[in-house]
Amino acid sequence: MSGHDITASSTTLFRQQPKVSKVHFSSGQFVRWLLLFLGGIAMIMPIIYMLSTSFKFPFEVYNLNLIPEEPTLENYTYVLEDGRFYGWLITSLIIATVTTISNVFFDSLVGYALCKFRFPGRLIVFIAILSTLMIPTEMLVLPWYLMSKNFGWLDTHWGIMFPGLMTAFGTFLMKQFFETVPDDFLEAARIDGLNELQIWWTVAMPLVKPALAALAIFVFLGNWTAFIWPLIVTNSQEMYTLPVGLSTFSVEAQVEWELIMTGAAISTIPTLIVFLVFQRYIIRGVVMAGLKG
Repeated sequence: MSGHDITASSTTLFRQQPKVSKVHFSSGQFVRWLLLFLGGIAMIMPIIYMLSTSFKFPFEVYNLNLIPEEPTLENYTYVLEDGRFYGWLITSLIIATVTTISNVFFDSLVGYALCKFRFPGRLIVFIAILSTLMIPTEMLVLPWYLMSKNFGWLDTHWGIMFPGLMTAFGTFLMKQFFETVPDDFLEAARIDGLNELQIWWTVAMPLVKPALAALAIFVFLGNWTAFIWPLIVTNSQEMYTLPVGLSTFSVEAQVEWELIMTGAAISTIPTLIVFLVFQRYIIRGVVMAGLKG
């Protein structure tokens, strides 16, 4: 093969290689990415500062350095050796878990009934439920307290839980998602001989898993971080939830921020677990919605 043929063959092979496309960012895309980056930094900075403070000594708390000069684990040792902390943690887990299960069950059941059944006054019932969203929680504290006192629910798990066992937001969310469930599926199940509860549980519920996951996350986080109502309805430290219990580290003469931040850092672990467990259902629902679109 002559040198000319080799040169021609090399030129042909070079031309046949796929060209690598260059990624070009417009100024608008750059601004959007920059804003998202800055927003992410703003959201994560309180968490970073919380973790940083949990490793500081009391004299270093008001030092705004993110890296402690003398890192210590004494705060975690003190909090974990405090027997009250485990009681607060267990109480918060019980309250958050029970209210989450209750909301997922009752909100979805009521949302399904309001969406798929036709009965007189259905719209009035739905509007009445939604109207409760306009009432501030602070206005409901007094009726809740009087009810708890009259029924003997003060300083009990039930007294803490009962206001959040069912929510108007959850009912609205589930009703809107049940709208996406085709009626043909329900009719086919009825023809197969299933009753309404079986249809709701075996046919409709699996089709709204993204909504159930979102509702579970919202309810769990809301009850896990609740402060005002558990503080009002409890009298003994044994019945405190975790947010209320951590507030006891703040005394009149001194605020032990390092202990509060340590307890808050530990309390984020269950919320992260709940989010990691349910987020895949939300992502799957978003993907499926995009495919249907």
